Order: sequence, then structure tokens, then C-alpha cells
Amino acid sequence: MTETDHSASGAEELPAAARNLYARITRGEPVGPADAAALRDLVAWRLVIVDPDRPDRPIALDPQEAGRRRLDDELRDMAARAARIAAIPDLSDELSLHFERAKWRSGSSSEFLAGPEQVAARIGEAVGQAETEVLTAQPAGPRGRELQGDAMARDCGALARGVTLRTLYGDGARDDAAAREWATVMAARGMQFRTLVSPFQRCVVVDRRQAFIADHVVDSSPAQTAWHVMDRALVAFIAEGFEDAWRRADIWHGDPRRAAPADGAGLTRRQREILIDTAAGVDQRITARRLNIGLRTLTKELGVLRARWGVSTLAALAYQWALSPERRQMADEA
Repeated sequence: MTETDHSASGAEELPAAARNLYARITRGEPVGPADAAALRDLVAWRLVIVDPDRPDRPIALDPQEAGRRRLDDELRDMAARAARIAAIPDLSDELSLHFERAKWRSGSSSEFLAGPEQVAARIGEAVGQAETEVLTAQPAGPRGRELQGDAMARDCGALARGVTLRTLYGDGARDDAAAREWATVMAARGMQFRTLVSPFQRCVVVDRRQAFIADHVVDSSPAQTAWHVMDRALVAFIAEGFEDAWRRADIWHGDPRRAAPADGAGLTRRQREILIDTAAGVDQRITARRLNIGLRTLTKELGVLRARWGVSTLAALAYQWALSPERRQMADEA
């Protein structure tokens, strides 16, 4: 008997017509077409059986035995229902995992942050709730509000929770006294810093779940506004851009830039070749292939050379090289 049969023919739902028909059957009265519905109820209850040879003369069965069988069926059905009810929370928990993953995969949209106060407040809230890592890329170096006590307390709190903080600045930060002081203090507390000469985009990535990027959509100032991004694919793309810049950057602990000699003494042959190509405007990939070195190695060599002359751009490096005694001597010999 199916669950539908049980629920449709419970003891309290046996119609009066079926009960009256059962009484008539026990008295041997014939069954007619008008009794078809009541007869189906009695058969479902197993109170009667129908002889195919004499369909108008159903045989009455013991109601006590039928009641016991019916009770057993109902109890089994109740047990099955109770088991299904008990399994609902576990099923919900199991499916919720897939739903949460789906939400994480799809993410939500992005929100435009219209002013510096709103940007700072939203980033501060996200960093304050960070669980694993915070990636920050600022080509222009730290801003004044970052050097205030509240920012230090926020970042120190994240470090104390075990959050990894990595910050990438433009190379010019090495010449900024306030930036050097900030980096020195925070590096001693476990924060990681690097500087990069080549251009990169400003961003903040928190736990690889949300990111903040400069605005290039709304007609506003990218330096004063931002977008709060929560789409997983876009956040992953932004984080990978940060990682690429981080790999090419130079480690910095807040130490001042070393004073560079005024001439080209002490240069290696490879460094001279790099300087010659740089002054000539040769693409770095071509220089790297010609010298049989990787682009990352070339970038590090350029960083050493910029530090040697205390400059932050390739143009300034080429200018200092052009003025060096060694370069003038090479020109005279040529």
C-alpha cells in the first residue's frame, strides 16, 4: 500500500458510506454501481475482498485483523516520516555547502565608493575583519592617514590575529622619510614591504574574497574614489596582478636608499650592457634575450643600478649613466 493510500484512507477518514456498505456486505446484500467509491475504500482498508467471479458479492474480512494490519502500516509510515524529518537538518547542511560555494564562485556585484572617507572606512572595516591576508599596492606610497595611530592599531591587530600583510610601494617611497619610518616600524612587527620601479595598479585585496580598486568607470578622480569588488573571478584577477608585481619588486625594510657613486666604477660587464640598451631605449625583453638572462633578473639588475645612482626612473638612470666618467670614456674610445 502506498503512502498516498495511507494518508487518503486513515481511520478517521473512512467515509460513512463505506461503513454502511460494510454493514450491508456482512448481511449478504449485493453491491451496485453506486457503491463503487465506498467499495474502493473498503478494499483499501482490507476490510473486504472482491471475488472476480462474483463482483457484486464482496466478502467481508475480520475488522480486528484489518485494524491491526492498518495500525502496523501507519506505525511504519510514522517511523519513516520521523526518519525523513530527522534527516532534513543534515540534508540542509550538506546542500548549504554547495550553495555557499556557488555564491563564492559567482560572487556579488561591485559597489562604487564616492569619496575618500567612504573608501577609508570600507577598507578599514574589511582589514579589521581579515582572516588570512591583506595585499596592498600603492604606486604613490603611503598616504598621510596611513601613518596615523588608528591605521597602525588596525594593521597591528591584523598581524596579531595571524593575518599576513604585504604592501607594495612605488620606488619613490624609498626617498620619503615618513614612508621609511612607517616601513621600518611595521616591518619590525612582521609586515612585508617591497618597492617596484615599473608601473602597477593601486589595489587592496582582503582574504582573496574582496578587493578595492581605483575608479576608472565613473567620471571622478581615481585617487579619491574606488570600487569595492566582491566577484570571485575579478578578485582573483586583481590578486594575480598584485602577485606578478610583487615577484618583480625589491624587498624593502624601510632602510634609506644607498648613496651612489658619481661614476660608473665597479660596474659588471652585464650591467654596462644593460645601461647601454636602456640609454638606447631598447625593449627590456630584447635585452634579456641578448644577455641570456630572465626578465626578472634584468629587473633586479636595474633595481641595483637605480639604487646605485639614487634614481627612481629608467630615464633618470639613463641620464646618470650618460653623465658618468666611464660612459664618457667609452664614447671617447669609440
